[in-house]
Amino acid sequence: MIPNAVIYLAIMLVFVIAWFVWVKRPVYEALFLSFLLLVGVTNTWGNIFTYIDGALNTSLLYSMIVFVAMSQLLSHTKVIDSCVYLILSLMGRLTGGAGYASIVASSFMGALSGSGPGNVMATGVITIPAMKKSGFPPELAANVESVSSYMGNMIPPSSNIVGALGAFMALYPDSGITSGQFWVVLWGVAIYFIVQRMLMVFAFCKYYKVKPMAKEDIPSLKETFRTGWKGLMLPVIILVPFILDSVCADWIASRLGDAGASSFSKCLLFFIAGVAAIYTLIIADDKKSVTLPKMANLFTSKMKSLVGPIAACLFGYMVGELFSDIDVTTQLGTFLESLNMPLWGLALFIPLLTAFLGMIIPGSSQVVIFGPVFIAAFAAAGLDPLLAAAMLPCICGTMCGITPPLALGMYAGMSIAESDFKKTLINDLWWVGTQYVLEFVLLLGVLPVIGL
Repeated sequence: MIPNAVIYLAIMLVFVIAWFVWVKRPVYEALFLSFLLLVGVTNTWGNIFTYIDGALNTSLLYSMIVFVAMSQLLSHTKVIDSCVYLILSLMGRLTGGAGYASIVASSFMGALSGSGPGNVMATGVITIPAMKKSGFPPELAANVESVSSYMGNMIPPSSNIVGALGAFMALYPDSGITSGQFWVVLWGVAIYFIVQRMLMVFAFCKYYKVKPMAKEDIPSLKETFRTGWKGLMLPVIILVPFILDSVCADWIASRLGDAGASSFSKCLLFFIAGVAAIYTLIIADDKKSVTLPKMANLFTSKMKSLVGPIAACLFGYMVGELFSDIDVTTQLGTFLESLNMPLWGLALFIPLLTAFLGMIIPGSSQVVIFGPVFIAAFAAAGLDPLLAAAMLPCICGTMCGITPPLALGMYAGMSIAESDFKKTLINDLWWVGTQYVLEFVLLLGVLPVIGL
């Protein structure tokens, strides 16, 4: 017998698809209305304000907001541009160096912005022309930038990361895992996908006989280092506190207690975003662009682009609160167990499911709504639940963004590279295929991962 949880999910998906595809309205509207529909179907009107309150009191929601705001600040001050040029000056002399530079620069910026298409437009205007000049076919240049930008969704401090940690803690509240420890595992996973993309660029460069960038196109290392070295401190500012939180977890717990250590770990996200933002203002070359009036105008003008992702995440959390109240996670977990699907079957099925769902539901919302279900299913099949949680940003936030037909990053890259749709689509399928194979292998738990 099909459990009620599956019926509720089916109702939600049908409604979201209809609203988004046929009515052609934003996804966040579809999520909000589907939330109201589910409240009506489950007759839980008496708890609706409890669900809203629970979503608004989720610290991870505000973590996403501050990091998205910080990414806007980084783009406005051109700090990231300096970093990209510096990376190009270091890697441009290599065969396919512009592609490797795109992977490094776009992955990092994508982790900050949490927006694959937005990041393609931000960094792609530099990296895609550089790739084309060194012999990359337009379709390859578009896809290298796209898959690199979307890889940022699985690298801390992406908003998908905080959602994945929340899903894990919902199932294992007494695990004692800190944000820093979780970040270490996420980097352990991300390393495999960085290497995968590097190898793909290497193989394509051999196939297309790509050459190093012309000397006149390579930015001066001396000049770019002089103007961009300060920007290279940003990864240090962002990563070091979390590494210390991971390494010193026992010491922090002994000083603050378990509850205090947990609160300290959550506060790190806000603290780091604030420090990174202040540092960005300090190192900005054009001080006139970072005055209070200019900052107010910046966030006012960018508010429209911020509202959609944030609203979708908020409404996703509201649906998550509703599902938690009516015990959807347990029902779905029991249903998946009843199918007796082995670990390899889940590793094949769930990434395909999330790629499909990603055509209508943002990756961050998928993590919030379905994350606990997927973690529980993988754990029941024998996978380390922490690894399952660390894979959520990959299978929910990255796979859906690069898989046709709704591979938004690919379309953004095409617009800059001026590439042919059919050629770009065929090339993109190679990236999707290798991504899927690596996801499958990692979900089998056969590869060593740092932090586990």
